[in-house]
Amino acid sequence: MTNKGLITVFAVLFGLVSLYQLSYTYLANKVEDEAATYAQSKFSKDQPNERAAAEVAYLDSVAGNPIMMGIDYKTAKEKELNKGLDLKGGINVILQISVKDILKGLANNTKDPAFNQALDAADERQKDAQETYLESFYASFEALDGENNLASPDIFFNKNLEDDIDASMSNDEVKTVIDRKIDESITSAFEVLRKRIDKFGVTQPNIQRLGNSARILVELPGAKDVERVSKLLQSTAQLEFWDVYKFEEMFGFLQEANAKVAEIEALKNPANETAEEVAETEQDTTATEGDDISDLLDGEKVDESTEDIEKQNPIFYKMVSQGFAGRPVIATFALKDTATINAYLRMPQVRALLPQEQRFTKFIWEKPADIQVTRDGNEETMTATGLYAIRGNREMTPPLSGGVVTDAAQTYDQFSNVAVSMQMNGKGAKIWEEMTKNANTNNSQIAIVLDDIVYSAPGVTSPGGIAGGRSEITGDFNILEGQDLANVLRAGKLPASADIIQAEVVGPTLGAEAINSGMISFIIALFLVLVWMIFYYGKAGAFADVALVVNILFIFGVLAGLGAVLTLPGIAGIVLTIGISVDANVLIFERIREELDKGKSQKDAIKDGFQNALSSILDANITTALTGIILLVFGTGPIQGFATTLLIGILTSLFTAIFITRLFIDSYTKNGKPLLFSTGATKNLFKNVNINFLGKRKMAYIISGIVIALSLGSLFTNGLNQGVDFVGGRTYTVRFAQDVDAPAVTQDLVSQFGSAEAKTYGGNNQLKITTKYKVDETGSEVDQEIQSMLYTAVKSHLPTGMTEEEFKSDNDAKVAGIMEYYKVSPSIADDIKKDSFWAVFGSLIVVFLYILLRFRRWQFSLGAVVAVFHDVLIVLGVFSLTQNIMPFSMEIDQSFIAAILTVIGYSLNDTVVVFDRIREYFNDNPSWGFGNVINRALNSTLSRTLNTSLTTLIVLMCIFFIGAESIRGLIFALMVGVVVGTYSSLFIATPVMYDTVKKKAADLLLEKKEEEVEA
Repeated sequence: MTNKGLITVFAVLFGLVSLYQLSYTYLANKVEDEAATYAQSKFSKDQPNERAAAEVAYLDSVAGNPIMMGIDYKTAKEKELNKGLDLKGGINVILQISVKDILKGLANNTKDPAFNQALDAADERQKDAQETYLESFYASFEALDGENNLASPDIFFNKNLEDDIDASMSNDEVKTVIDRKIDESITSAFEVLRKRIDKFGVTQPNIQRLGNSARILVELPGAKDVERVSKLLQSTAQLEFWDVYKFEEMFGFLQEANAKVAEIEALKNPANETAEEVAETEQDTTATEGDDISDLLDGEKVDESTEDIEKQNPIFYKMVSQGFAGRPVIATFALKDTATINAYLRMPQVRALLPQEQRFTKFIWEKPADIQVTRDGNEETMTATGLYAIRGNREMTPPLSGGVVTDAAQTYDQFSNVAVSMQMNGKGAKIWEEMTKNANTNNSQIAIVLDDIVYSAPGVTSPGGIAGGRSEITGDFNILEGQDLANVLRAGKLPASADIIQAEVVGPTLGAEAINSGMISFIIALFLVLVWMIFYYGKAGAFADVALVVNILFIFGVLAGLGAVLTLPGIAGIVLTIGISVDANVLIFERIREELDKGKSQKDAIKDGFQNALSSILDANITTALTGIILLVFGTGPIQGFATTLLIGILTSLFTAIFITRLFIDSYTKNGKPLLFSTGATKNLFKNVNINFLGKRKMAYIISGIVIALSLGSLFTNGLNQGVDFVGGRTYTVRFAQDVDAPAVTQDLVSQFGSAEAKTYGGNNQLKITTKYKVDETGSEVDQEIQSMLYTAVKSHLPTGMTEEEFKSDNDAKVAGIMEYYKVSPSIADDIKKDSFWAVFGSLIVVFLYILLRFRRWQFSLGAVVAVFHDVLIVLGVFSLTQNIMPFSMEIDQSFIAAILTVIGYSLNDTVVVFDRIREYFNDNPSWGFGNVINRALNSTLSRTLNTSLTTLIVLMCIFFIGAESIRGLIFALMVGVVVGTYSSLFIATPVMYDTVKKKAADLLLEKKEEEVEA
């Protein structure tokens, strides 16, 4: 090998750089361990929130202190090896920016019938279509009857777009403008979200737009407060300032409304839908039935039954308290009753009671708060909210909106309560001064409304109004809520609503367990492989082991240097890389042994062994890399982590196997020192093997045919257990303090959700609970509702005294409750399924073309692809046949698709090695006959095939039995794939290639003859 010195220098420098990159991780972990120890010394394990706060305070206090060589914690944290959500815990969401809202805004909220019909039709098309919302809108608009023009003054030729669109434009020309405007709006949304997240306070946040779609991926490792994150991401920050009516101006209407609703309800048939039933479908709140009050507002005790009181006073009965004269709150209601009150106030008969000057009144609610109420002589806490009436107008546009806010900060009011101060621009300051002046003159209030919630409604004491554009929002919120509110106001409003269509929440406890199990499985697998290599190849195996350890150092160093994220599937990818690295060394050592058996000198045998193995190593790794690239392109989150480590591992494995191992071997043998590539136990293993593989191909076809028939039969009858990735839904990993019976819990869940499933997940004290309840609905309110229902359903199985808050919250010492949460909406589930199909189909096309290019004969490509189809069908069949009997999850999800693609790569790896040897033998020995060449080639590679398969299986079995539950299905698929792939490379791929070539075998010599002529 030439340039040994250069390679040695490069390897040493590469190793030092890798160690340097990993030193940041070591230093960051060291300080965090010290912070954890400090927090534990201050607070007990029963005070998880206090512990967490103490850790944060400790880390903040030492963030700038040098640890080693001038590196401080802040720098180390920024450059450490990133850990994914499944290892660290945290939150991962995909947001869908509403293109429909953007279109409405661009059209100036037009009432044009054609435009709105097209939007409604686009909504319907989106339920089944794989196109974007904008494409659905265009198609729906063009399908309408008549001449419909997008450049109509009633649609896009308006004040908002007058500089971009004119009435003479065709629909296609308008589409170009709208496409650009939509893209600008989504980019704006991305920037708004990025600004919000940058101030959120988590380390190494990741936000990226997914292609050119309206979807934005947000990853917040270490984030724990799901509700806070959801509000931060989905809040449109629609800030408005409104004049409001006082209590005395609206209470008379409320009395009339109460009587009118009672009259309407009395006239209804029992079979008709009541307003409360209508309210259950409202999105205003998660309304549920609760305790009733028995006292009327005037304090008099009544004798009528509760039902009669409610019928006579449907609004007043639900009122917790009425407002006060001169104040803007009309009445206070329990939060659970707000949807019902909204339904009453929206009745046309009730709206008709408003005087002419109040006909545009809009009723909205203030920020909910907990209050103390007395029931039957006992005090209890109730979540309540006040009802406001704002002075609306025909267009319902506020006198002043949040667009004028230039800065915002969390402060404190005069009573030391948390507040948010705002600064407006010149235009806003002028309007604000006029509004506050009028409010002072009329002794009225101005409601500060954010996303249709009143945060405060202060009066104004300054006679001339408030000059300078300064204002303040007060309300019942803590410091974090104040900081978040200031953050979203400072970042600006989203141009459209953002719905969470996919979410994953992993608790820190589950993340810590995943790291422990992942590292244990990794160390054991590595140890077993190192021992096996020494057992099989002796000292040469020890050199390969050193190269393998160096390879792992390089992988982690590259991951840290690139800022890539290490995930649980990523650890599986690294462990699988061990098998790939071993395979390269096995190929080299087997070729050296062959050269030695031919009687060559040790020096020549080593040289020729490395040279002859290079072609097979490159072909095998390129085919695996191609599937890895497809995974990287089509996968998301952890799957991309798996693909990243796989691809890095392939590159580093090639370098270490070809160069590092060679350096050690050449250094050891340079003075003629003998080096055996076997031990006493393995010296004659697989020598003189002479199996007639082609003679057994018909039997192999029959066996494979039967297995495939069973697989297809099961796939058509039993189908596959599709996970929420492919069908949509919500999945919760819930842990209990003791073992639980999954069927019994399922019954409790069904009684709550109507349809749900619970399966044992890992230990008998942990369940994976899946439901499609309200899967089409988004928003933090819906998520909170479902988690509350989940708590109610499983409460009897939880530790005594566990509250709902403890059940839902995250902390490092959590032993029971929700440990992990995953949600996929049906729309993105369809896209995931489509992407998965194209990933598998694309990999087959790419592989077919590569083998065709490499071997110049379609018969080789056909044999390889048939073998791959064979392997994939059998893996699918095994999952279909055993889905109800395996003690672990057999769901088909994105991880399973990653496993399928890896199986494809592994199967091709084996097949390409065999094909390489067939081509080599045929060119060297054309007189042997094609069938004889194939059998000899298969026998000569048998040692390598079985050796590689065995080491890979050892590695996979370690992860399967010791690793985390979440990737057990993936590893099982890989284990089946390794066994089936090894079989198919010997008994399917090559025989199929042989049967399609047969008498035309001489054509294989064509390449060699052409080369001779050119020479």
